[in-house]
Amino acid sequence: MLKGIDPILNPELLATLRAMGHGDEIAIVDGNYPGLEHARRLVRLDGVPLIPVLNAILSVLPIDDFVPEAIFRSTFKAERDRLEPVHSEIIACCAAHEPERTVTPLLGPDFYPRVRAAHTVVQTGEPRLYANVILRKGVIYP
Repeated sequence: MLKGIDPILNPELLATLRAMGHGDEIAIVDGNYPGLEHARRLVRLDGVPLIPVLNAILSVLPIDDFVPEAIFRSTFKAERDRLEPVHSEIIACCAAHEPERTVTPLLGPDFYPRVRAAHTVVQTGEPRLYANVILRKGVIYP
């Protein structure tokens, strides 16, 4: 245990977040997502819901401010603008940490390749469908 570090951030996940560089992306996916098939690197957090994981990661990860879009969420099927309850929770969590950033919805054909290209996939135990988010790492300014 560490002071000021959310215990959800286990040693493997902390090392991954630290190792990521500016512009690298991390995908946080639900329990139904094919994480093993899509991940270059996979960190499993079975039994932990998505929102606490997202909150813990955002407590330490800077979000890229060099690009107009740096936070993405999956969509309900092909309905880009439909907000499932989990999408509203993702948006609220991101806004609490990054109030200047918006969460961009990505349809499956755009979302899945981005997950496959991500630095790391974090597989949560989230049971809700379409509960997936991608974060692009920024920098810590001197």
